[in-house]
Amino acid sequence: IILDRLPLNQNGKIDRKLLPSPTFTHLSSNQLKHNSELLLPTNDIEVSIHRIWCEIFTQNQISTDTNIFTIGGHSLLMMQLFHRYKVEFHLDTNALSITNLFQNPTIIHHAQLIQQSMKNLHTLDDYPWSSLHLTQARASFAQERIYLDEQIRFSSKKTMNNMYIIALLYRISPMNDQISITRLQHAFQSVITKHNILRTALYVDTNGNIIQHCLDLNVIQHDYMKSCGLTIVNLHNDGRRHVNEIIVEILSQSDLFDLSKGRIIRCHIIRHCDYSKDNISCENNDLLGENDYILISIHHAMFDGASTSTFLGDLSLAYQSNDSLYMVDNSLAYIDYSVYEHIMDMSLSREFWRSQLEGYSTECSLSLPVDRQCSSTNQQRSGLASIAEITFDNELYTSFLNYASSHHLTLFQLGLSIFYVFLFKLSHGETDLCIGSINANRYRNEFQNLIGMFVSTLPYRLEIDSNWSFDELVEHVREKCLSILEHSHYPLQHIFGDNRLNQSSVSFLETMFDFISVSKDMEHLNLNGVNLEQILLEESAKVAKFDFSLIFQYNPLSNNKRLSCSFVCSYDLFEESTILQMAQRFHYMFEQLFQTKSINTFVMDVSPSIKKVSLIHPEEAKEMESIMFYRWKNIVNEGMIV
Repeated sequence: IILDRLPLNQNGKIDRKLLPSPTFTHLSSNQLKHNSELLLPTNDIEVSIHRIWCEIFTQNQISTDTNIFTIGGHSLLMMQLFHRYKVEFHLDTNALSITNLFQNPTIIHHAQLIQQSMKNLHTLDDYPWSSLHLTQARASFAQERIYLDEQIRFSSKKTMNNMYIIALLYRISPMNDQISITRLQHAFQSVITKHNILRTALYVDTNGNIIQHCLDLNVIQHDYMKSCGLTIVNLHNDGRRHVNEIIVEILSQSDLFDLSKGRIIRCHIIRHCDYSKDNISCENNDLLGENDYILISIHHAMFDGASTSTFLGDLSLAYQSNDSLYMVDNSLAYIDYSVYEHIMDMSLSREFWRSQLEGYSTECSLSLPVDRQCSSTNQQRSGLASIAEITFDNELYTSFLNYASSHHLTLFQLGLSIFYVFLFKLSHGETDLCIGSINANRYRNEFQNLIGMFVSTLPYRLEIDSNWSFDELVEHVREKCLSILEHSHYPLQHIFGDNRLNQSSVSFLETMFDFISVSKDMEHLNLNGVNLEQILLEESAKVAKFDFSLIFQYNPLSNNKRLSCSFVCSYDLFEESTILQMAQRFHYMFEQLFQTKSINTFVMDVSPSIKKVSLIHPEEAKEMESIMFYRWKNIVNEGMIV
């Protein structure tokens, strides 16, 4: 923010209370350029790219020299641009590098890269994928991974039910009209009819292959909707249980899903009934009102985070029209993706991943301060979680975003860099760090509006030099992420097979990192003008799929929780008090990396070596010193005891 002059108090000092708060939500191009002149497209290629950017970011104008990361760009959006460019300008697969797009993040630079690519003669080998009109095929690699993980790691009697579940909880906002349950049920059925992945069964055939089978529409419209449709839970005012308890009970039901029968999506209505009304009048009431809840539960084998916006958009459209959704006969379906995926040539990616893990001891776990030891041969987990959450204040949030913008980083890359530093310190200086992380894996334009499970789990290995500064480490992480992005479609099962690894003994699957950016599409659900607000599930409803994981969440639309992170760790290994202490130390380390140096300018102290970063809070250090070096008053001389 540029000011004509700094506000001063009566003593002539800067009055911090009068300084405007910086904001990064929906910044216009001229704000980003500090009120400088808006640069408009100067040629046909820039005009086309400008149009694509404005569509993706829902803006009317974007200056052609605007850095994409300053307006909310991230790796998934960059992948969308990459595929939009290939279609728009008829580019060959190898003619344009996504790494170059990351390193040159403006419309002007993208136009130059595309113009250079168009000069090269090419043939369009990257043919479009179309519908194969199948109802049965082998499961995708992502589906196989989840199906087997449920059977292997989470199959004991002590394991919580429904480890792989995506739950969407919405509450009807006050001062809104009411929602018809009958109409909502029809809209729910219309979405299931359109997206056959939501009516797909998974099972193992006689040859040991995991098969997906899309159920017939007639079965869905009769048997399925009767058993898996909307379930209504009435809450009465007289001693009613807390809504969160009801939600935990629902998500823990042993019969919530049945993959073998295609029972993979459920919808529960949680509504309040006045004490004055009897059960019959409440049952016959077709309307939902203020503070009633809609809980949608979907099995993760059929649905990922990027599917949410498509699902909610179609649900809203079906409710508004009160009619069936339009279906394109030849449009690509998830089952088609699974078939194409199995026949792809992945030889280049195979060599890439072999080189990534060369020389790494995959069976050697990180030295983390666990409270309970588990046998290396016993990979069974209960799913119970020890959780600690951190919410960063606006000062740290702004400093974090400024650093990412100035260094041309995605927020994922910066968050991952911080996690590496934390693990380096927590493990007492281990330098060969390999952790797991996930990638959206929607690497083709045809995937953008598909519902399904596309996410890939991949190893991110970084060999650290302890003398690196944070700036140097960030640059290595950035290069690592960009190189992985071009090979993120390679299945984890192939990585295991190529390196002769046993999944039960691979250490990088124990420690995971993820960065979630909350979009406006996920924050709210609109049903014919009635707004429903998304409600985050409380900690008691969360599960731990991995031993030690860090999840960042960025929500630019939130007023008081724009940047936060959560440690979600296995209770089988960690007490909650231990994870809480780790979170406090992580927060202190974060403050050291992104502390402010002056009143209105954010400057990160990232030049010293990362080994100088401390995890011990000053108050903790004083307490440790007082315990270790307590001096008795009556002792005058001290000597060494022999």
